[in-house]
Amino acid sequence: MKKFYIETFGCQMNAHDSEKVTGTLLARGYSQVEEPESADLVLYNTCSIRDKAEQKVFHRLQQFKRDAGKGKVFGVLGCVAQQEGERIFDRAPHVSLVAGSASYTRLPELLVQLESGARRVTGLSLDTEETFETPFARRDNPHRAYITIIEGCDKSCAYCVVPFTRGPERSRPAAGVLAEARALVRDGYTEIQLLGQNVNSYRDPSPSGWDFARLLRAVGEIDGLRRVRFTTSHPRDFVKDIVDAIEDNPILCNHVHLPVQSGSSAVLERMRRLYTRPDYLRRIEWMKSSRRPIAITTDIIVGFPGETEQEFDETLSLLNSVEYDSLFSFKYSPRPNTSAAALDNPLDETEKGRRLTVLQELQRAIQIRLNSRLVGSVEECLVEGYNQATGQWIGRTTQNRTLNFTHPALPAPSAGASLAGSYLPVRVTRSGPNSLAGEACVESTAA
Repeated sequence: MKKFYIETFGCQMNAHDSEKVTGTLLARGYSQVEEPESADLVLYNTCSIRDKAEQKVFHRLQQFKRDAGKGKVFGVLGCVAQQEGERIFDRAPHVSLVAGSASYTRLPELLVQLESGARRVTGLSLDTEETFETPFARRDNPHRAYITIIEGCDKSCAYCVVPFTRGPERSRPAAGVLAEARALVRDGYTEIQLLGQNVNSYRDPSPSGWDFARLLRAVGEIDGLRRVRFTTSHPRDFVKDIVDAIEDNPILCNHVHLPVQSGSSAVLERMRRLYTRPDYLRRIEWMKSSRRPIAITTDIIVGFPGETEQEFDETLSLLNSVEYDSLFSFKYSPRPNTSAAALDNPLDETEKGRRLTVLQELQRAIQIRLNSRLVGSVEECLVEGYNQATGQWIGRTTQNRTLNFTHPALPAPSAGASLAGSYLPVRVTRSGPNSLAGEACVESTAA
């Protein structure tokens, strides 16, 4: 039996893509191993949204250059594969497979070529509608499952490679999404996360023409589901109906990830983000005015070409105005095929690093303040596992906060007994910048 190893870089969509690849390989009789040294087939499912992630992949490949010709087969999947194409064979001659995400439905035939000894196998066409699900998917989490509802992107953000690596937007029929969600519930999954590069750009291609808010409501009505999440949203397509849906149904998690990228309208225009700062703040106000306490997270890029100190200060003022529950922040790095790569006035790395530090320190202070307000509250947690080192169970709240807690009746997993997969009320007793700590409310525990 052949053995395979797969390592995943990047977002939840990449994680779900790896589940599809893994399921296909297992169905063909491969077995999965935890170390690349033990594998006959080594796969890297890649991300190219940042330069650092791309460099990491080629560093991994370089580590195994010595194994070329020893029977070990290497493959590069995902965004770097789509971006670099056959150039990867020149850069890493020991690679035999280069395939983008749109080719995963063709993975069985690509594997046949590899198994027959082909040295260079590619799957790089974006001219397909069949990019969503493979016949087999091995779910990595027994309680939470991903469903891709839309692939690709029709926006043209100046810094972003997604339109080149994932292709144009292609939405799944709502009937297929709902059928898959119901099947997952029957299999015991209680949380579903809807995925897309711009998930709220979803539009049912069937005659019903449902938009994302309508689909979100329908998924939230499935019997047996406890939580529904979604990511990632684009502010241009984020409508108030989405907030109304969250407000109307507690099954829909009260957390929205709404990437802003910059607090300056001038920078947003150069980024081609299709909205202004006031446009974005209007959407924030919809959420802040909701009856439910919706946690808001975001992405921010510092050091975009030409970003002035005043424009950077506008981003800092946006943080103070919105008070994000958390954020992902990055230094701008030019990406191939993007219009921003040709812009003048690039900032040097030292200045970008300084601005990133200032931004992160401000956000840390905001998170300390926000999390401290939750001390004393009772939060429902989906228990994800147990941390042996700290002696705490690991839970996640509907707002997507990590809440580590103790449980007096079950201080640690025992033979045949585990809290993983349970939904428990937990009283918050301590807070930090990135997580909460607490104690399970044993007297009212409900599985």
